[in-house]
Amino acid sequence: MKRGHQSPLLLGNMEFKEQVLTLLNQAFEKRPDLFLIDFSMDAKSHVEIIIDGDKGVSINDCVEVSRAIEHQLDREVHDFSLSVQSSGATAPLKLARQYPQHKGRTLKVKSEGSEFKGKLIEVTDNEITLEWSERVPKEVGKGKQTVVRKETIAYNIIDQAQIVLTF
Repeated sequence: MKRGHQSPLLLGNMEFKEQVLTLLNQAFEKRPDLFLIDFSMDAKSHVEIIIDGDKGVSINDCVEVSRAIEHQLDREVHDFSLSVQSSGATAPLKLARQYPQHKGRTLKVKSEGSEFKGKLIEVTDNEITLEWSERVPKEVGKGKQTVVRKETIAYNIIDQAQIVLTF
C-alpha cells in the first residue's frame, strides 16, 4: 500500500465510525441530560459506548441510546456489535460534569502526588471541595482531638477521582 493511502476496509470503518458518532450525537440532542464518557470501535466494528447522566443512568437510558443508533444502521452493509453501558459506580470520574450528581458522597481523589478522601461538599465550574474529619494530637496536653479538614482541588490537577462505596 502506498503511503498516504488507506485500505478500503479502513476507510469503510472510518466512515462507519463517523456515522455511529453522528447518530450518538443525535441521541444526545434528544436527551441532553445524558453525555458521553468513552467511545471505542475496533477493526471488527465492535462498538463500545460508555455514557453517564446528570442524574445517573438507568438501563432504559442505555437501551434508548442503543436503539437510537442501531435502528439507523443497516446490518447488510456493516457487520457490527454495539454495547451501550453506564460508566458504573466504581469507575473513575472523567468529566467535570459527573461531579454534581455525587455531591454528598465520599470520594477518593489523587492530585499531584497527594491523596484525599472526603465528602464532596461543593462543586463549581473549575473545582471541587472535599471535607473530612481527622484525629490530630492536641496542641496543649495529651491525647487527640477531632478537626474538620477541607481541600479544594481544581479539575485540571485531578489525576484520578473515584466514588467510595459504603455499605
